[in-house]
Amino acid sequence: MTRAFVFPGQGSQAVGMGKELADAFPEARLVFEEVDETLKQNLSKVMFEGPDDQLRLTANAQPALMAMSVAIVRILEKEGNVTLPDMASFVAGHSLGEYSALAAAGALSLADTASLLKLRGTTMQLAVPVGEGAMAALMGPTVEETEEIAAAAVEAGTEGEVCDVANDNAPGQVVVSGSTKAVERAVEIGAERGAKRSVMLPVSAPFHCALMQPAADAMEKALAETIIAPPSVPIIANISADEVRDPETVRTNLVSQVTARVRWRESVVFLKDRGVDTLVEVGAGKVLSGLARRIDRELSSTSIQGHEDIEAFLGSL
Repeated sequence: MTRAFVFPGQGSQAVGMGKELADAFPEARLVFEEVDETLKQNLSKVMFEGPDDQLRLTANAQPALMAMSVAIVRILEKEGNVTLPDMASFVAGHSLGEYSALAAAGALSLADTASLLKLRGTTMQLAVPVGEGAMAALMGPTVEETEEIAAAAVEAGTEGEVCDVANDNAPGQVVVSGSTKAVERAVEIGAERGAKRSVMLPVSAPFHCALMQPAADAMEKALAETIIAPPSVPIIANISADEVRDPETVRTNLVSQVTARVRWRESVVFLKDRGVDTLVEVGAGKVLSGLARRIDRELSSTSIQGHEDIEAFLGSL
């Protein structure tokens, strides 16, 4: 069995996440306490108790999801008396999950990861005024077809509008992001061109498109001052769908990632081509496990969220 650990992105958060782990494992409590102290806020209380609208805020959801994922990895290492390379041959994360993967693999410290994600979430939210940006999922079209739809949406609009392919999640599930009117136009054009379904997404900002450049600039400054070590196992980068070990490449990738496409389908295909037969989703939700089944049904996928999942996984080692 060759495993890859994969780490979820925004949208997987839910009130109550991490509470069971904090109650049962000191390793989890230490992670949550360090994140709270670093950010100078009681983020763990928001994770455990809500309210949901506070947890969904981009600046809270991003470090919260990372904290949940890293807490699980720390528990596995302590309870199983193992290291990450004993459990997985690769790591990858969807959007913010790439930061979780880097923290799990020791490339970033927990405190630095929390601070970076707080900044990332805040600057992404502020990059575009509320209402002026949107995202939509197009079900059915290929990536290439969606690129053509996005281009047509921009061409039919006014100068300066943006519509980019933001997420290549799985075959037949591609997300576009950009100016609200252009994205709405892409939904209409997608329907005209045979998309099975196209839906506007309930997001607070248009992530992974050119409109996020102010956030990328802020991240470039912060990352320039951040210590990055070689990860203990290769990380599959969102922007290249290729493995990375070099710290400077990690640094430049994280800056580009803010505006670039999340190449998740290609990342999973890459892992399969490298001999991975099992994806282990570490953290809140089961979104990536669901996408894995759509990408390649030969891949086995499982998720680790709570106490029982941890025991079952350690029993399989």
